[in-house]
Amino acid sequence: MRTDGTRVSALVLLAAVAIVVTAALRIGLTGHRSGDWMQLAKEVPSTQWLLVDTLSRGEALAALLKRDGLSGREAGEVLRASLALDHRRLPAGMEVRLVGDRATAPDGRPSAVILQLSRDRAVRLARDGESWSAHEERTVWATDTVVVHAVVHTNLYDALDDGAGALLPKAARTELAWSVADLYEYRIDMSRELQDGEGVRVVFERLRSPAGVVRIGTIVAAGLERRGGELLAIRYQPRGATRDEYYDQDGRSMRAAFLRAPLSFRRISSVFGLRVHPILGVWRAHKGTDYAAASGTPVRSIGDGVVVFAGDRAGYGNSLDVRHPNGFVTRYGHLRGFEGGVHRGSQVSMNQTIGFVGMTGLATAPHLHFEVLVGGVQRDPRSALREDAGQPLPTAERSPFEQARRSALAALERRAGPSHAGSGAP
Repeated sequence: MRTDGTRVSALVLLAAVAIVVTAALRIGLTGHRSGDWMQLAKEVPSTQWLLVDTLSRGEALAALLKRDGLSGREAGEVLRASLALDHRRLPAGMEVRLVGDRATAPDGRPSAVILQLSRDRAVRLARDGESWSAHEERTVWATDTVVVHAVVHTNLYDALDDGAGALLPKAARTELAWSVADLYEYRIDMSRELQDGEGVRVVFERLRSPAGVVRIGTIVAAGLERRGGELLAIRYQPRGATRDEYYDQDGRSMRAAFLRAPLSFRRISSVFGLRVHPILGVWRAHKGTDYAAASGTPVRSIGDGVVVFAGDRAGYGNSLDVRHPNGFVTRYGHLRGFEGGVHRGSQVSMNQTIGFVGMTGLATAPHLHFEVLVGGVQRDPRSALREDAGQPLPTAERSPFEQARRSALAALERRAGPSHAGSGAP
């Protein structure tokens, strides 16, 4: 999956029996839904070429177009044709596709520029001679409901990759893993708390475009084996609410006071306990958890709070301490740097980016060192942050929620595979 700011430039030459792809990547700073350019490339006739890029955070569209080969004049014409758009509000991570015809434009000039504004909406800018015109395109997705059963042996990615292999392309299987991890991020750290042999069940909407692109829609329900039982996540919209939320089987919100991890579903490199320090080379208590991640990966505050320390702290390198309303302090070490505007005294909110993974201080490779301090004493984050449940539904919601729970259980019990088909926009 690509991250915000990641640039994927791919020249796809499609012949009868071969596809040649060249790509360039640039490290980004925030998570981003993977584009389906490999699937889109299959639709391009053999006489055409396709170039796919991604708008970086804070980047102007003109800069991207020039980077991808348009002259300043051509980039200006494209911008003038798209004046109906507010260029200042184009989303970071937006996919931009340039398509050209090798026969009619052998000089490599594109015949169309496509701005993928959202999953369902794009603006196509087409060249006619020296002028450009724009029109909006809406994607109508066919929708069916799919059931996946999987077993964890190494991690959630591999479990769902195996369980959904016949139902989804690779990119969609990865998207499904991220979606499931997001459901449980207040209850379970998916990077370190899953055990070999635990089962995962998911019911979700599968979206397919007329072009054959497959994406993950809404998750209807999920189940994850935990300590001999199963923790359900059930989609339900209480009366008066403006959107669906997720609740466990007891009708308690899946949201809690703290996220269980400071990075969105990443691989962990060590756990709380005794280990050989990678630089000092002696046994010492490792009072925290290390998350291996690429340099520049955003680090988020796991809860609301105020920054009480931001600076260099010896072996921790650049580090941040955040004090939370319940008195807990969370510490984030080895940071490459801090998010703009984050300093001592700053108010931060749950899930807010506060810094970026690095390898400052005593670190041999980029990673985040994370600690929880209770009363000034370092505690195992697994036990200190344990939240058994969020807020319960009010009594008046119990009966309709019970119907939703029974329906979710019945759906999860169904045999893996598509359960019914439908069509239309989700």
